[in-house]
Amino acid sequence: MSSRNSFQSAGPSSGGPPALSLATLSDPPARLVDGAAMDYFLIEAVNALRASSAVAATRAKETERAMTEAGLLPTPAPPPSTKNQRESTGSTMGGDRRSVVLDVEEEAVRARLEAIGTHVGANFTERLCRDRPLFGETLDAIKFICKDVWTSCWDKQVDNLRTNHRGVYVLQDNAFKPISRISSYEGRGEATKQARVYVAMSAGIIKGALSRMGLHGTVTPEITNLPQCTFQVKLPKSS
Repeated sequence: MSSRNSFQSAGPSSGGPPALSLATLSDPPARLVDGAAMDYFLIEAVNALRASSAVAATRAKETERAMTEAGLLPTPAPPPSTKNQRESTGSTMGGDRRSVVLDVEEEAVRARLEAIGTHVGANFTERLCRDRPLFGETLDAIKFICKDVWTSCWDKQVDNLRTNHRGVYVLQDNAFKPISRISSYEGRGEATKQARVYVAMSAGIIKGALSRMGLHGTVTPEITNLPQCTFQVKLPKSS
């Protein structure tokens, strides 16, 4: 009898995890990370996706070659002869071909980074908009991105917002954080080329934020003078 009473009066073990309320589970406290963590993550993400894209391209070429040898695909036409052109221009043609291959590889990396950014931006904006009413105008949604989303992601607001009131918006940041530290020993041109890869994820974040607010369009980053970056947003006229 005494053992039954002691069992019934026993509370939760003091050594177990603390009980969490429903309010804490529905709105967990914010966890802060170092401000440079995102910079390091983006650097590693670009390197990892570049290697992954190269592996995927090699696998696709091997599959295409195997299907061609099996007769499932027609034999590709041989590349045009460049003997005369090589004699007159030296190694220019070979350099051009390598440049085209590198551009294709970089485009694949940019596409994958933008897809990641779209997913992140959509989920992040949903959390920011949780306690806000619906936006009545498209311009209000764009201003929300320029202020709230920009500040949450890149610690400042957009420096300049322009629009033609026909679905085109230009967002300009004079010191865009993701590319503020990019440089290259090969010169400013090479640094600008590298920066175009690193802003792909940022363009995806903007695109994802727009899609979560019901606006579907294109986001095109433009870099002319580091660290300045301009994003051109084009939305359907009905938006």
